Amino acid sequence: MIILKLLGSLALLMFGMKSMSEALQKMAGPQLRHVLGAMTTNRFTGMLTGMFVTAAVQSSTATTLMTVSFVNAGLLTLVQAISVIMGAHIGTTVTAWIMSLGFGFNIGDFVWPAFFIGIILSYMKRRRVGGDFLFGIAFLFLGLTTLKETGSDLVVNDTTGAITGFFAHFNAPTIWNSLLFLFMGTVLTLCVQSSAAIMAITMTLCSTGVLHIDQGIMLVLGENIGTTITSNIVAMTANTQARRAAFAHMSINVLGVIWVLILLKPFYGAVCSLVGFDPAMKATDPGFAVQASMVLAAFHSAFNVSNTLLLIWFVPQIEKFVCRVIKPKKATEEEEDSKLQFITGGMLETPELSLLAAQKEIASFGARMQKMFGICKTLLDLKNEDFVKQYTRIQKYEGISDNMEIEIAKYLDEVSEARLSPESKEKIRSMLRQISELESIGDSCFNIARTINRKLAGNEHFTDAQKQHMHQMFLLVDASLEQMNRLLGGRKSDFDINRSYNIEHEINNYRDQLRTQNIVSIDAHEYNYAVGTMYMDVISECEKLGDYVINVLQARMGRR
Repeated sequence: MIILKLLGSLALLMFGMKSMSEALQKMAGPQLRHVLGAMTTNRFTGMLTGMFVTAAVQSSTATTLMTVSFVNAGLLTLVQAISVIMGAHIGTTVTAWIMSLGFGFNIGDFVWPAFFIGIILSYMKRRRVGGDFLFGIAFLFLGLTTLKETGSDLVVNDTTGAITGFFAHFNAPTIWNSLLFLFMGTVLTLCVQSSAAIMAITMTLCSTGVLHIDQGIMLVLGENIGTTITSNIVAMTANTQARRAAFAHMSINVLGVIWVLILLKPFYGAVCSLVGFDPAMKATDPGFAVQASMVLAAFHSAFNVSNTLLLIWFVPQIEKFVCRVIKPKKATEEEEDSKLQFITGGMLETPELSLLAAQKEIASFGARMQKMFGICKTLLDLKNEDFVKQYTRIQKYEGISDNMEIEIAKYLDEVSEARLSPESKEKIRSMLRQISELESIGDSCFNIARTINRKLAGNEHFTDAQKQHMHQMFLLVDASLEQMNRLLGGRKSDFDINRSYNIEHEINNYRDQLRTQNIVSIDAHEYNYAVGTMYMDVISECEKLGDYVINVLQARMGRR
């Protein structure tokens, strides 16, 4: 039963940490994303931004993933991203101090009122996220309290001394024992995928006297490495910039552990002096549990703060190093465009951040459809092998558009299974409509290409006047696509949709004008009926494409 209580309390702690972090991101996610994009003018402001954002959302992983998405979108350079990640290392130390509170006084007394207030708030539409936050922090402290009590019971009931004897066997201050616990901290964090959970276990073991503080320090260092390996595993299927950011995350912590190990004795001594901890204290001494948890939290903070302040001066060198190690894979333009950029590999763990990634993927989808239309425009003036080459590219882009619609829809379906606010649910409906219309744009581009191909196969020819009219129509459609991508990649508040409506009216009026003129030209025998039909097929498809663009804009703006 004690083992089951240990596992259960650990699960409660991890669930509470996850719930609290997600609730904080829902409450402050949009504002934090704007801050992350604006306050990174240099490496020092980037560090401060990463620190405050991570402290606010209680998740360095969330901050790192937001940072990677901004790098992919071109809003942040890799140098700025590295400085934000460094700041995130400082911000995440707040979690350890929160946990140390549970060893300072009986935090469990405050859990039950938090549950009661949380259930009330969860039934209030506008306060539901606040209720989720209270539930998360209540579960966190309930798990921590139970873990602490169960750990104490485990020591008390250890009449044979098997548990204390096992850890005592490794308490000798040798380099091999230290490296063993460093490795254990890394592996355990990698397995559990939560440095906070391993930190709680470390505090529990050290506060009960089962584990010596020296070895607890090594577990803390191992946790700092283990938490970065997780992000590297997740980023294995992501793009080059994501892999570089994840590798920089690991490199920074590994370098920090190396120099701290070299200076461990004076560094540890300075931390003990700072918090007033006597390394000679025994577990039976009054206040030992509180002091032990405090010194672990202080060491964790001192390590990350010192490492960041030291390496912040070498950010450009770190960038060069990770770029040299993580090289981009060589691929053709179509192969590169066929891959999703922002929602690969399950990078995002929280729904609100996942919606941000999905919107960026939709913006990328729109850009690819404009590129596909740009290839269509060139077909009018090509023949033979050059035409076949470009027509083949159009066919590939048609497959890309179909695949992107399906993959983004699957991703949004997974996100929709999580607990979402009404605003987020509406965003998902809007995004599903956007990708459907974008895929229709790809269909229109392919239909234009097939019509021109049919003209060549029939050995027919457009007149110079027809080509001129089609190029004029292409310019209008391209302007419409340009406006669409400006909205998809920017803010709705900064976009004037009337400009797009005006372009759409121009496209409709020009189509009507050309339709009337086409009948007159056929009657005048300027070209035959077959050529006139294919000519109007291209013009009509352009007009349909313009309608699809307007549908995308209306979906993005939240209009019916």
